[in-house]
Amino acid sequence: MLIFSTAQWGLADEESVSLALPQGPVILTISGAIERTNVDDEAHFDRTMLNALPQHEVRTDTPWTEQAHVYRGPLMRELLAHVGAQGEHVLVAALNGYDVKIPSDDFVAYDVLLAIESDGEPMPIREYGPLWVLYPFDYHEVLLSEKMRFRAVWQVMRINVL
Repeated sequence: MLIFSTAQWGLADEESVSLALPQGPVILTISGAIERTNVDDEAHFDRTMLNALPQHEVRTDTPWTEQAHVYRGPLMRELLAHVGAQGEHVLVAALNGYDVKIPSDDFVAYDVLLAIESDGEPMPIREYGPLWVLYPFDYHEVLLSEKMRFRAVWQVMRINVL
């Protein structure tokens, strides 16, 4: 079951407030056209900071897993709103060097997660972690296209708002 929420880009009450500094290892860096930062002109997140954002769950199959799993994490649109993103695209980069440009409209049209857990456990690197831009494949047939599958980036380490 997918938990749905709506969010607008750029949260008005947070736009002028800097982000807290990460206390643990940084697992995500967001850069580019963002308003809220904590290290120079970037937003660095540790696991605790990502867990502090509103969390959502989706149970879905993926083209890469043998069965459905329950994934949990913030919605991409809410994460981007949290940093005051002002771009029409994001460039998502993975630990293995893969990167893909994703239209920001995807995050409004679909409840795309930045998954940080699978079946209640943190995802190790060898199992698509620590972060996975995950589309709710079971909920929209259009998401099963090759074009959309290429946008589901695992082992995410960086997002650049364009």
